[in-house]
Amino acid sequence: MPFLRRVELDWERLSASPAAARAYPFGIPAIRELNRLELDADVTFFIGANGSGKSTLLEAIGTACGFSIVGGRDLVIAKEKDDTSLADILRLSWMPKVSGGFFFRAETFDTFADYIDELAKDPSIGRQAYAPYEGRSLHERSHGQGFLTFFRNRLGRKGLYLLDEPESALSPQNQLSLLRILWEQVSSGQAQFVIATHSPILMAYPGARILRFDEDGIAPIAYEDTDHYRLTRDFLNDRERYFRALFAEDEEET
Repeated sequence: MPFLRRVELDWERLSASPAAARAYPFGIPAIRELNRLELDADVTFFIGANGSGKSTLLEAIGTACGFSIVGGRDLVIAKEKDDTSLADILRLSWMPKVSGGFFFRAETFDTFADYIDELAKDPSIGRQAYAPYEGRSLHERSHGQGFLTFFRNRLGRKGLYLLDEPESALSPQNQLSLLRILWEQVSSGQAQFVIATHSPILMAYPGARILRFDEDGIAPIAYEDTDHYRLTRDFLNDRERYFRALFAEDEEET
């Protein structure tokens, strides 16, 4: 069963100014319409178009949990542009409360790897900094291999794991490897995952709950009804039809 059961927005804690309610991130339609979000599966996917608010809400949950939004609870690095105002009005309901876990953001993974390299230069730490990562720098692997090494070695503790677009550096085969890692952790009863993704491979995880973010709010959707599944299936079944539409010459005006 999931540890984090519910996310609520306490809108009364937001400034009464109409401008505050319209400002980022509160003006994002999916966020603006949200009062309560039930998380009733061990694996939940946030999906939607770019800018739909899925990563914004995921980051706010991570901040409310006390996670660094670069790499986890034990880090103190973050991007200057990060806005944590949404986290200030979140209320999280747990059963039971867990303190383990981390927030993983694909776009700042290199920053995280740099941080581990800097730790390794500290004489009091040395190469022990690499112990959780098979004894060597994450930069000594391909980007995708670095992602998988991170997941294989940082998911062994009981906790909530928030992953923002973890597929970004992974080949289709390695996305399947990540599905196996998720399954192993969920089967052990040690992990709950909330994942923002565009990957139709990842969101096919058996029994996962898929929540779509759009102009109307946030709502559950069946895997086969997602645009990701339908577009991928249709493209693979008849890619020439898409090419005819995409690469058609514009008709000359007469």
